[in-house]
Amino acid sequence: MSAPIRLLGENSTPIWGMTNAERCRRMAEKDGKPLAPGHELVFNLAYVFDPMLLRWVIEQPGTVFAWGGAPVIGQIPVGSDPTAATVIDLSDGRKLYNRQLRKLEQPFVRELTPGTRREIERKSYFGAYKGVTDALTKYLWPELALWLTRGAASIGMTPNMVTAIGAALCVYATYLFAYGHYWQGMLAGFIFMVLDTVDGKLARCTITSSKWGNVADHGVDLIHPPFWWYFWGVGLGTWGLALSNQTFLLVMVAVVAGYVLQRVIEGMFIKDFGMDIHVWQKFDSDFRLITARRNPNFAILFFATLAGRPDIGLIVLAWWTVISLVVHAVRLVQAYAVKRSGRPIVSWMEEAQP
Repeated sequence: MSAPIRLLGENSTPIWGMTNAERCRRMAEKDGKPLAPGHELVFNLAYVFDPMLLRWVIEQPGTVFAWGGAPVIGQIPVGSDPTAATVIDLSDGRKLYNRQLRKLEQPFVRELTPGTRREIERKSYFGAYKGVTDALTKYLWPELALWLTRGAASIGMTPNMVTAIGAALCVYATYLFAYGHYWQGMLAGFIFMVLDTVDGKLARCTITSSKWGNVADHGVDLIHPPFWWYFWGVGLGTWGLALSNQTFLLVMVAVVAGYVLQRVIEGMFIKDFGMDIHVWQKFDSDFRLITARRNPNFAILFFATLAGRPDIGLIVLAWWTVISLVVHAVRLVQAYAVKRSGRPIVSWMEEAQP
């Protein structure tokens, strides 16, 4: 059952292919958490805001976020005056920690008009970007992914459609790697990696995320990397650079075991400390830019192939996986030591909040 809502004012300017009223309704329905008894959500249709603010007001009944004195979003007693609640005015530039996207920033709030629509779409898109991620996702293709996200929204594509196209390209890239068609495979893989960004941003910007869509997206992300690296090794024979059986076995043990164990460590950290290992201290967030995940590993193989040595690229990838595993293991041990000393494990971004 969706939460009771009250919409303040009217606004016909569309945002991400829908009215602001529809966007607010979708956000209220998507959250699904119960409000305090006798309370309702209020949305000012003159403004578009960061969805993080909705999560905050649901956790804090009687709170209204405002901008320049005007109420924007809040949870208040039914029929009451929004300005009579506890008002937090975000126009003072304060920052809040977004646990879901792992970043500390000022939540965006903008007045929605025909003249500000594209700027707001851009803000909401980058607002949906994870603050802690790999270097390629963070720096290489945000603008391309924004263009594709806008295009997908304008023609009514769903995030699951984008995920399905990406998954097909992922499988195709695996096939191409197996036959040594590395450049074609990397092109297919690159498009897949960009679409892997687009589907999530499309879901967040259009408020159309779903449990099964999330499972499909993350399932593909989780499973495919070892297959890419294995079939990359298989394809080396086409280049006359096949690794010896012993070397190939050692490389694959390092790659697969390192990948699985690093994921296990990340899961243990979340289970025991309630947060992602990469948001603990700034070192961890910086190391996430280059740690041995798919995208940084893809960059290693790209430059090795550019140099005409895709075989050395795979060996370097294996070593980098082992190094990344050791770093994560050391950080996990250090976190347990901090916990045993009685000190809390807190994200450096939460500590940085004013």
